[in-house]
Amino acid sequence: MRTQVAIIGGGPSGLLLSQLLNREGIATVVLERRSRAHVLSRIRAGVLERGSAALLRHAGVGGRMDAEGLPHDGCYLSTVQGMFHVSFRDMVNAQVLVYGQTEVTKDLYAAQDAIGATLIDGAEDVALHEVDGANPYVTYRKDGEQRRVACDVIAGCDGFHGISRQTIPASVRHEFERVYPFGWLGVLSETAPAAHELVYANHPRGFALASMRNARLSRYYIQVPEGTRPEQWSDAAFWDELRRRLPPELAESMETGPSIEKSVAPLRSFVCEPMRHGRLFLVGDAAHIVPPTGAKGLNLAFGDVHYLFEALRRWYRDADAEALDTYSDRALARVWGAMRFSWWMTNMLHRFPEQSDFDQRMQESELRQLVTVPSARTTMALNYVGLPY
Repeated sequence: MRTQVAIIGGGPSGLLLSQLLNREGIATVVLERRSRAHVLSRIRAGVLERGSAALLRHAGVGGRMDAEGLPHDGCYLSTVQGMFHVSFRDMVNAQVLVYGQTEVTKDLYAAQDAIGATLIDGAEDVALHEVDGANPYVTYRKDGEQRRVACDVIAGCDGFHGISRQTIPASVRHEFERVYPFGWLGVLSETAPAAHELVYANHPRGFALASMRNARLSRYYIQVPEGTRPEQWSDAAFWDELRRRLPPELAESMETGPSIEKSVAPLRSFVCEPMRHGRLFLVGDAAHIVPPTGAKGLNLAFGDVHYLFEALRRWYRDADAEALDTYSDRALARVWGAMRFSWWMTNMLHRFPEQSDFDQRMQESELRQLVTVPSARTTMALNYVGLPY
């Protein structure tokens, strides 16, 4: 089989890149190790930056998002001293959309099927070959048969544990990482959200987040020690602890119910430089991981998709390789900006094992500065709605 762009990974970033390229007449093959049902079962982020929403519309998959997504003009932050609102609309005249990653993926699958894109799931033992030459190719096994895809370019959209980043020689890769000493215990419940916008809570007992997917589907998180397993927490214990950490006015009126999904997510910051090696280009979690505190994971991947799509379009349409040559530097500049914001949010809102009462007061003071200093709110709002591409 021959194509122009081989895309490794059939999650939202791989599907979006394929959708954008095919609409420009650039052929793709998407290889995904898991089944479509498994990809759609993943519970992930629900906040879309303004740039991500615009990119989905440009790809022709924004209709349901615009009809069903929940526009948010800001978010709430709270400490034991009380809750306050940061208005994105007032600060930077922008908003975000709450629309679950699962729904984004459904829309992308439907669009890819409609244009007849080549999506191959169950692709096992994927290997990338000759990525530093002019004729790269990919091999994989499907139904017990070894197969090969020749291509011009390979886009590695296969996540942190995928093969793409590992294909870049260790002598070339420079990896930066911080693993945080806690995780997020998350519960999905068929209940009304506690508030109309997200609530981030700093509390001496630990961080909490009240979020939602739609008007009858809520997503809640509490900070838990590293190594915590979901089965260690009953639903009743989770709701009790969440109430302790949320502002009293929310805790008293919050609707609770049985969890329909419960999981623990570890938190880490990770960046791989460079994001290009020869004809191989890394996208999304293959190159970087951010803590979920700043709602940047999917959005950062879509930023990479934007840069790579624009570079490939210029290369195929105008024989202009400059954007491909600068892809890694351009993407990494935005990656480190989002990394800083996520690191700041994480450090401001979480209780660290070695944290003293003094450190707790310093966090609360930093949060109060957002109340009293307009420029601080503007900086937060600009980063939350998304830095420009």
